[in-house]
Amino acid sequence: MIATLRALSEADIEPVMAVGRRIWVSHYVPILGQAQVDYMVGMRFTADYLRRYLDAPDRWLDVLWLGGEPVGYCAYALTASPDELKLEQLYLLPELHGRGLGGQMLRHVTERAASLGSRTMMLQVNKQNTGSLGLYKKMGFAVREEAVFDIGHGFVMDDFIMEKWLASP
Repeated sequence: MIATLRALSEADIEPVMAVGRRIWVSHYVPILGQAQVDYMVGMRFTADYLRRYLDAPDRWLDVLWLGGEPVGYCAYALTASPDELKLEQLYLLPELHGRGLGGQMLRHVTERAASLGSRTMMLQVNKQNTGSLGLYKKMGFAVREEAVFDIGHGFVMDDFIMEKWLASP
């Protein structure tokens, strides 16, 4: 089967909410714990949150389809820094890891960043998310800084900020 990426549509919102919740629970509970995952899923996987990407001029969400089913997605946005694009989210069902689909999505976002004239691409990744860290390093990202973000209700995101140069500085 061939995996294809296409822009989020209104009809995709419910399926993306379902696949996103499934991915987050399986992937992040061991890293963050059930309470923080429940809190973050409740913020990120709502129709209103996902609609921010529909027809927006500065942010996009593309859904990865395999065999007519959504199996992952990638979200990205321009930042306040000139010539920079942020990979906001890149998620894939765990049973499909190791098949090159995460790399396919990351290459897609990198190509989109370059087509938008971005010179750098950046992202945040949890310091304990070793699988994703490995993929990002393999794809040319390096740690720019470490940061801890208070996200409310006593929870924090303890992340690496990573970047990749797309053009010479």
